[in-house]
Amino acid sequence: MNTTAVIAEDEPLLLAQLKVKLARAWPALEIVAAVGDGEAALDAIAEHRPTFAFLDIQMPELTGIEVARRLARDPDARCHVVFVTAYDQYALEAFDAGAIDYLLKPYSDERLNATIQRLQARLSEANPTQDLQALMKKLAAGSGQQTTERLRFVKASIGDKLRLIPIDEVLFFQADEKYTLVATTESDALIRTPIRDLIDGLDPEKFWQIHRSAVVNAMSICSVTRDERGQATVHIKNRKESLVVSRPYSYLFKQM
Repeated sequence: MNTTAVIAEDEPLLLAQLKVKLARAWPALEIVAAVGDGEAALDAIAEHRPTFAFLDIQMPELTGIEVARRLARDPDARCHVVFVTAYDQYALEAFDAGAIDYLLKPYSDERLNATIQRLQARLSEANPTQDLQALMKKLAAGSGQQTTERLRFVKASIGDKLRLIPIDEVLFFQADEKYTLVATTESDALIRTPIRDLIDGLDPEKFWQIHRSAVVNAMSICSVTRDERGQATVHIKNRKESLVVSRPYSYLFKQM
């Protein structure tokens, strides 16, 4: 089996530099995709199922940490992660204590070689997903960050009125050009908050992101169907709309 990697880095020069250095230091490693944002990283990882993913932390759409969190929830994402980061030393201690390595920008050839040696030693390990889960816990504990407060209401302007929509009444959120559609059993509303900003305030046990542009209340799902290609589609209770599940999120329905 080939040893493969995906690189996600939003600075083109740094991305090109890492590709060149990896090719020189580890010729047997095949770079199957090089992308510039977190959503593209998830797509590439879902498509190629690489052995390793080199993730910049500060990226558009999703940060490298958010990508790693989603991989940690996906039992099929058997992918070791290396963070490429300018994080503070306290957070780096959390990374170093876990099974996942990091490259601190700007990194030397010696540091990259040390990372490669560590990754090569990991090739025989059976479950990188458990490594990711352990690191996410250490990072949360080590950073001293508090759990994000959950949304209780969504503020939406309807005509000249401001409506407070209880979060439990929301069936799904769907990106609609510059706005986000908030769908409820009674009516729909548009808000300016993008999907990626809503995610942190939603309970992941109740609200599932199924596409980069859609988040669904799990309790509102009446059925999930698959076409001949295996493409999953979510059908919502008492609604005519259906929502397509993109590949990075298909693990949510893999038992079907």
